[in-house]
Amino acid sequence: MNRAKSTLEQWRILQAVVDQGGYAQAAAYLNKSQSSLNHAVAKLQQQLGTQILTVEGRRSVLTPQGEVLLRRSRLLTQSVNELEQLATNLGQGWEPSLTIAREIIYPMDDLVSILNKFHPQSRGCRINVIDSVLTGTHELINEQKADIAICSTPPKGHLGEALQSSELILVCHPSHSLAATPNISDEKLLANQLQIVIRDTGLNAKDEAGWLKSEQRWTVSNFYEAKRILASGLGFCWMPAFIVKDEVDNGNLTKLTLTSSRSRKVILNLVVPNRDRQGPAAKLLEQLVLAHHQT
Repeated sequence: MNRAKSTLEQWRILQAVVDQGGYAQAAAYLNKSQSSLNHAVAKLQQQLGTQILTVEGRRSVLTPQGEVLLRRSRLLTQSVNELEQLATNLGQGWEPSLTIAREIIYPMDDLVSILNKFHPQSRGCRINVIDSVLTGTHELINEQKADIAICSTPPKGHLGEALQSSELILVCHPSHSLAATPNISDEKLLANQLQIVIRDTGLNAKDEAGWLKSEQRWTVSNFYEAKRILASGLGFCWMPAFIVKDEVDNGNLTKLTLTSSRSRKVILNLVVPNRDRQGPAAKLLEQLVLAHHQT
């Protein structure tokens, strides 16, 4: 195996010389002698056989080759810094990655806001968000494939911390025949209409979300696919109010009202599948989720 001609220390010195605006400033920044920095950069150029810096007046500036090498060197030193930080984190029990199971009726905007607060404190912890529906979320919790889950009704044996309610409303396109009589007193009127339902992501799923026993049924993976179908004039669907608010407000979708159910309210809960296995990163994320919903 070929040995590297250069060292990380040489590249870090070069970066300091460029970033600080010269050898004297870099020497003060690194708490090293100016002569040692001059020697390190000169040796680096000699080892590589490439001129990295050139003198213009009293300033040392990067050559075109030096600009390319400096950019690549930053990636190298960043990777090493991240590797060293990871080793420290693992030594402290800080998780290198977290998996979040998100029931898709939980607004992604809320999760993004929480993760924005988590990121500066994350120490490079990777985040994997799994969108799930009904028993799919339960399976992720029961099989402990998620560190944190946000779901409607927690599965048996697990406690949930209530976060917020999510409203689901029944909608169709204004051109749909149901839109002519939006106040529906007999649910049987829906039986012969095409209903769009969301696929349960569980491996052993039995029903689709919000099915009203319509004879005609199209099943899709998420509400955004359902909304595309509704926009074409086909079908009706139970949709989270936050997803179709703009369309309902501007008349692109019509809200239907059942005598027995104007809307459905679902309480969303935070579930930690296994507190005995919960590490500091997961605890921090849990605190941020709860704080977000307490404000």
